[in-house]
Amino acid sequence: MYSACLFCSAPLGANEAIEHFPIGRRLAFDAAKGRLWVVCPRCERWNLTPLEERWEAIEECERLFRETRLRVSTAHIGLARLREGLELVRIGEPQRPEIAAWRYGDQFGRRRRRQIMGMGAFVAAGGVVVGGGLAMGLGVVVAWKVGETWWQFAKHGNPSQVAGRIRDANGTVHRILRRDLLKSRLREGSDGRLAINIAHNTGVMGREGVIKLEGDAARQAAAVLMPAVNRARGTSDDVQQAAGRLDRAGSAEQFLKDQARRGAKLTRFVSREEASTYADQGDVAWTAGLLALSAPASLALEMALHEEQERRALDGELAELERAWRDAEEIGAIADSLLLPAGIESALARIRTRVRPDAP
Repeated sequence: MYSACLFCSAPLGANEAIEHFPIGRRLAFDAAKGRLWVVCPRCERWNLTPLEERWEAIEECERLFRETRLRVSTAHIGLARLREGLELVRIGEPQRPEIAAWRYGDQFGRRRRRQIMGMGAFVAAGGVVVGGGLAMGLGVVVAWKVGETWWQFAKHGNPSQVAGRIRDANGTVHRILRRDLLKSRLREGSDGRLAINIAHNTGVMGREGVIKLEGDAARQAAAVLMPAVNRARGTSDDVQQAAGRLDRAGSAEQFLKDQARRGAKLTRFVSREEASTYADQGDVAWTAGLLALSAPASLALEMALHEEQERRALDGELAELERAWRDAEEIGAIADSLLLPAGIESALARIRTRVRPDAP
């Protein structure tokens, strides 16, 4: 039973309503196709569950969905909220625009609203700081600069915020910060598929390093980072445009190949001419690397990476899916341990030994 998000490694939560699958606070299921997803409460991504753990759980979801009165439905998609707090999303046979509106529109929209609310609180706090500075006698110019910096933080995010944790080819896990996205690039790999170069701080005298990934590792890493790129993106119009791009490509796999060919150009620094078109010149510093992608393009890339991963799992590559789950949980454990003060881990080990003397 896997309990960490494939994409952000956060805990998926638990429920007491589904006896055969007590993981997650929001489950989506397609009884006709035998698919069950756990929706991550943190990044809103849909985690496809392993095949052997679905069937009884899907039957339970279907029964509970039909029994509850707290539900809304269209011809193809329904949403029900159980008394225990679990939410069920029932999938029928929707066309891409409809599934995009529910699956991705809901996912991106909730994430965007959360960021906008956070931005509002941050801006309000900035107003207090600037006002306090003026009251203390700071010059208007200084106060203006402080306010401008505060606004850029609110709009684009804290540069020191962790965007994701990525494992390199040697198995080492690196923290990727938001500022690193500016220097990270998509490219075409040696096999013609999507590849990625991810900038990161090596921790050695501030030196920067680059994680170069190709193939499956590149797609998995990109899937982890794209939610950070799209933190405040996801209007209904952007989602529809993104879905349209996938439709025109014909498949998620073809779209990713197209992005691989165009990746170096798409994720570049903007020219002076392009920069002059920005109404807010402070935005120029945030139009490079992965953050240079337009909203429809970056949303379509996130959608394609997600769908391609599911296609591979549904085509029988369940071993790869299970490896991804285990990797997510391992990275989550590493991330948790990074938050512990020095000495705590060894103290916990001593306690475990005293409680269980036979423990290794």
